[in-house]
Amino acid sequence: MPKRLILLIALYTLFAVIALLRAVSTGSFDLFSLGVLPVLFGILTQAPWSSLVLKIYIGLQTLGLSALGITAIIAYQITPQDVKVVVEGHNIPMLPLVLSIIALLSLQYWIAFSRVSHNYLTAKVKA
Repeated sequence: MPKRLILLIALYTLFAVIALLRAVSTGSFDLFSLGVLPVLFGILTQAPWSSLVLKIYIGLQTLGLSALGITAIIAYQITPQDVKVVVEGHNIPMLPLVLSIIALLSLQYWIAFSRVSHNYLTAKVKA
C-alpha cells in the first residue's frame, strides 16, 4: 500500500471516529460526516469502486465547505461582529481555520488524483 494512502487512511480513521462520536452525542446522522465510512472501507478492502467513491466524497467536501465559506463571506458583509466559529465555548480564529481546511482538501486531492493511488485502487480490477 502506498504511503500516501496510509496517510489518507489515518486521516479518514480520525474523521470516522469524530463523525461517530458526533453522531452518538447529537443523535443525528449525515452524509457529510458519516460518508467517510464507505470510503474508508473501500480503500482498506481495495474495492473496485473505491477510487470513484473517494473522488465523489472529496467533491462533496469541497462543495459543502465552499457553500459554508460563501455563506460566511456574505454574513461578514452584513454583520462582521457576528461571524465567528465557536466550538465548545472556544473561539476559533478564521485565518488558521480557513488555511487548515484548504490544506486538508489539497492533501486529499493530491492523494486521490495521484497515479500511485489510482494504480493501487484499481489493481484488483486489472488482475
